[in-house]
Amino acid sequence: MDTFCSVVKFENLQELKRFCHWGPIIALGVRATCSTMAMMGSVLWYWPLHTTGGSVSFILLMNWTVMILYNFFSAMFVGPGFVPLGWKPENSQDSVYLQYCKVCQAYKAPRSHHCRKCNRCVMKMDHHCPWINNCCGHQNHASFTLFLLLAPLGYIHAAFIFIMTMYTQLYNWLSFGWNTVKIDMSAARRDPLPIIPFGLAAFAATLFALGLALGTTRAVGMLFFIQMKIILRNKTSIESWIEEKAKDRIQYYQLDEVFVFPYDMGSRWKNFKQVFTWSGVPEGDGLDWPIREGCHQYSLTIEQLKQKADKRVRSVRYKVIEDYSGTCCPLNRGVKTFFTSPCTEEPRIRLQKGEFILATRGLRYWLYGDKILDDSVLEGVSRIRGWFPRNCVEKCPCDAETGQAPEGEKKNR
Repeated sequence: MDTFCSVVKFENLQELKRFCHWGPIIALGVRATCSTMAMMGSVLWYWPLHTTGGSVSFILLMNWTVMILYNFFSAMFVGPGFVPLGWKPENSQDSVYLQYCKVCQAYKAPRSHHCRKCNRCVMKMDHHCPWINNCCGHQNHASFTLFLLLAPLGYIHAAFIFIMTMYTQLYNWLSFGWNTVKIDMSAARRDPLPIIPFGLAAFAATLFALGLALGTTRAVGMLFFIQMKIILRNKTSIESWIEEKAKDRIQYYQLDEVFVFPYDMGSRWKNFKQVFTWSGVPEGDGLDWPIREGCHQYSLTIEQLKQKADKRVRSVRYKVIEDYSGTCCPLNRGVKTFFTSPCTEEPRIRLQKGEFILATRGLRYWLYGDKILDDSVLEGVSRIRGWFPRNCVEKCPCDAETGQAPEGEKKNR
């Protein structure tokens, strides 16, 4: 109920500006198109309301729409939760383990990161999502993930209605000679005829809505599985990249240590309960976090400071081995790369074989970094920044910034 009230009241009317963005406009447009066509197809052309199946189907369609929109608006307007401006740890000595944000004039709490779009430090930041025009973080992670679950289920139901509507109408028109196919077509026979006949325009609109439903189901479904994978490990997308760079740092310098992610409770169920609760409010205040036995409250932030001090792991150098056109969803880079394209406003960068990239973060099949245009890039200038597929680059054996580290440096570290 608290979540609902916060959505309705809008603590700040400026939040309404979140609608003025291509992400929410497209997301709500797709939802409106599919819901409208599914209800019309069900009531007018395929499954009339006076039948039991038609009534149940219509109620389900309404239910999907309400739940999807509720979680969508919750994720958008409740927000991820922001670190208070001017925040500092209770124990002043702990500040040595934390990074300081000059924009927010505050220390970054554990698991928080500064978002350039929101212009605030976000609690347990996962990513900035253009579809809700807001960050996904501590307070809205559950509602965002529920939206990713419910949306494909609703679109699958709508797609079934679209397919059966077109099939029954085409059956009545042409029959196609499918006399041996035993399907009960009584629901498609109307007496009297429907108010709006199923003509060519209705067929085209239904076919278009079917394409939207299937495409959205595939894309959003992939995002749901990605989110559930990191939730069951009690991580975020950013923390997964930090962990990957930590292992790379240890391997490169041949250190006698093992990086243990401090927020993994050791059980998928316990990790799940950190995000999903019956009250709808996530556990914790977003500033202090429970940690597994043997770990330090600031283990992850200490690792971030190490990586920030180490230029080699701050940006890992890659060499381009295959050309990349810079398209959003490249078909020629493989099925997994196509379906896991990052849903973000950040651009893609065009790559040519032989060029070099400094990667600063990444996903399983994508990397984000700066393209080196000339030698002056190494001095911190002339960079083009964006996403690119992992399978078109290979990691350079040398140091990302300054070349191969000396053998003595490896041993000393």
